Formats: sequence, structure tokens, C-alpha cells
Amino acid sequence: MTRTFTKEPRKLGGSVLEVFPIGLGCMSLSGAYGKSDDAQGIRVIHHAIDRGVTLLDSSDMYGWGHNETLLGKALAGGRRAKVVLATKFGQIQRPGGANGVDGRPEYVKAACEASLKRLGVDVIDLYYQHRVDPTVPIEETVGAMAELVKAGKVRALGLSEARPETIRRAHRTFPIAAVQSEYSLLYRKDAEETLQTTRELGISFVAYSPLGRSLLTGAVRQPSDIPEGDGRGRHPRFSADNLTRNLALASAVDAMAKARGCTAGQIALAWLLAQGTDIVPIPGTKRVERVDENLGALDVTLSAEDVARLSSAFPPGAAAGTRYAEAQMKAVYL
Repeated sequence: MTRTFTKEPRKLGGSVLEVFPIGLGCMSLSGAYGKSDDAQGIRVIHHAIDRGVTLLDSSDMYGWGHNETLLGKALAGGRRAKVVLATKFGQIQRPGGANGVDGRPEYVKAACEASLKRLGVDVIDLYYQHRVDPTVPIEETVGAMAELVKAGKVRALGLSEARPETIRRAHRTFPIAAVQSEYSLLYRKDAEETLQTTRELGISFVAYSPLGRSLLTGAVRQPSDIPEGDGRGRHPRFSADNLTRNLALASAVDAMAKARGCTAGQIALAWLLAQGTDIVPIPGTKRVERVDENLGALDVTLSAEDVARLSSAFPPGAAAGTRYAEAQMKAVYL
């Protein structure tokens, strides 16, 4: 049996939103992975839309407003109607330390108004809580988000990096259309635990960093390959010893890519797409040619044996190093 992927839209939970099977994560267009260029970023967004991509993923903390402003410029002139626009709130700056979180109802509403202004739109299609605030009951935060839906400012709600118990409580308060978490061959444990809950509740799963922040593409072979100012330079999985271990795991992807005549990144995305039609990966890039490469994963055919072989090569928890630095780990999967 082979796994083939169609380009038919995928529905986001129980909402009216439908999206192309692969979306575009926009974080890298605001300096997260080294220097970025606004003009090039707009070209990437336009090219993705022209290729059929509909889900564009942003956040008010990507460049602390820069990303939403850039996206607003890119969508001017009629492109807004072609996309499902997703953004997030909840992370706040704390100079000199790790980001804070704020899930208070009054902050939810203020953050939404600010995002609408930066994006230059009247409504956000999918509005996520970026990080769960452990000091505010999720029912209060989602209750405020639900009021935004009722006011016509938001179409559907999402959560990011929420654990199953939190998702259940939120969904009882107001229907959650999508949960966004890190998911790739290199990161499976929390994601696949979450999937059990989202599938039970009919919620879609939006997979960020589906290429392991490039570890699954072969783009980084040693720490010196990481550009100055790139956040991966501080990431535990890219430290010297961990990188060696993770690249050894990724060799299974390289081998299959060579056998199939495609790229390692396409194999990694094809594996993720094979996990179910409720999953929408959102790889990010600063380059037009990478958009084309990522979309090429839809043309890769994997057999059931291929999928099983990759899953076996990357058992849950096999990656060396935590997903984020210690301080940031305290804010995920809450």
C-alpha cells in the first residue's frame, strides 16, 4: 500500500475554514533565523499564495509586531481574500529575560485589536493563544477569545503548545479549531500524545517546525553552518554533541531521499502528511525556491513500509537535547 497525498483542502476542525495541505510559517521573515529582508519576505509570501498556499501563520511576537505588519503589506491589493490568516497572542517581552505570558481577558482583547491594526484587516481567520498562561484559568482566556468571535473580529480559535488536559477544558468553553505544536520526525512524543486528544475532539493539528528547524534537511552539518544572529545557535539540539547525534538520526531521511530522487526535506514532510489529513504542516523559509521544494512533498509517494521504516528510525524521544532552552521549556506543553 502506498501513501499518496492530494492537494484537496483540509478542514480546520469543526470551523468553516479550509486550507491547502501545506501552509507557510512566517516567523523566519522577521529575523528569527538570522537577518531577514522585507522585500524578499513579501516575495516569498506572494509566491506561496501564487502556488496555492492558503494558510499563513504569524504571531504578534515574531519581531514583536514586525511580522504582522509585513504580512499586512504582502496581503494588500486583493490577496487577503485568498488566504486563511492565522496569528497569535499571549507572549510578552521581558527585557533581559525569557518572554512572559499574559492570558488575562482584558489582554486578549487588547492584543487582538493591536494585531488587527498591524495586519490591516477587519477579521483574523484563526486566532491562537501562543502560550498558555498558568496563572489564568484557560476558561477565562478562551472565554475572552470567544467574545472576539461573537464580535466578528475572529473566525476560529486555536491553542499553541497546550497539553491534552488544557485542550479539553478549552474546547468545553468554546470549540477549538486547531492546536499548533512542534511536530516532526525529530519531535514526536508530546505531539503524538496531543494528537490522541485532538482526534477525539475533532480538532486539527497544525505542525510547526516540521523540518526540525532544518535538522532534517541537511542544511546544517556543524555548528559553524548556523549564521550569526540565528536563534538555532542557542538551541540545545544544535549544540555540538547533540547535533552529532541528531544528524546521525537524520541519515535515514537522507538515504530514503536519495533512493526516491527527492530532497530530505520532502521526505520529512511526506512522512508528516502521511500521519493523517487532520495534520497541516507549516514549514517556514526566507527563500522562494524553498517554498517550491516544500510543496514538492505533495508529489512524493511513500509506501506504508517507508512510513514505518522512518517511524522506527526516529522513535519518540530519540532526539538529543530539549526542544527549547531551559527557561523556554517552562512555557511549553502547559
